[in-house]
Amino acid sequence: MPETKHTNTSEEYSNTGERIVLFIQNNRRKLFIILGSALALLAIFIGVNAIRDGLTAQNIRRVEEFTERYDALRFTIAEESSAEDVAALLADLSAFAPGASGYAGSRAYALIAGIHGDKKEWAEAEHAWQEAAKKAGKSYLAPVALFNAAASAEEQGKIPEAIALYTQCLTMSDLFPSAPRAQFAIGRLEEKRENREGALEAYRALRANWPNDTMWRNLAQSRIISLGGEG
Repeated sequence: MPETKHTNTSEEYSNTGERIVLFIQNNRRKLFIILGSALALLAIFIGVNAIRDGLTAQNIRRVEEFTERYDALRFTIAEESSAEDVAALLADLSAFAPGASGYAGSRAYALIAGIHGDKKEWAEAEHAWQEAAKKAGKSYLAPVALFNAAASAEEQGKIPEAIALYTQCLTMSDLFPSAPRAQFAIGRLEEKRENREGALEAYRALRANWPNDTMWRNLAQSRIISLGGEG
């Protein structure tokens, strides 16, 4: 009996193998198409990544070129003698920045903002800094751009907008060494619009959240005392 059972099992394996072979033979065209499609998708994926890497490197090189042009002009941007070169650089950056992503896009918008800031065109600078923050995503460039956007809004007297931008910048405080300064700016602007409780809240938050930042913590404490929040 054991020998008969062994023979049946062997036959079952044999039959199963034959069925698999038969299935492959009968469906080989479909299988080759599926395999070919999978290989094509893999090739496309590899190609897209290679193109993306190439474009990223190319865009970074272009941004470096723009930066060199800006550095050569930065001390004379507001002067008439540089007007033509500044306009050409601004046009090139404005054409490049919207289509660039990540560091390259953020840096391009930062250069645009820098040009407008040097010319004291604060509305344009604020817009460009906000675009730089969007391109930066969650990198360290984002809170820097938001801080500068807030400062540009403040230059225009847009206090609520400036407070909102400083507050947004603080959502990435772990990436931003100047976060205590941004927190202090919120308190200062709340004072400016005569919101005593809002100012005290901002200063107390600074003392609570950055206990090791001696300078800004001490400045916040002095403002708390001045506003009658302690003593």
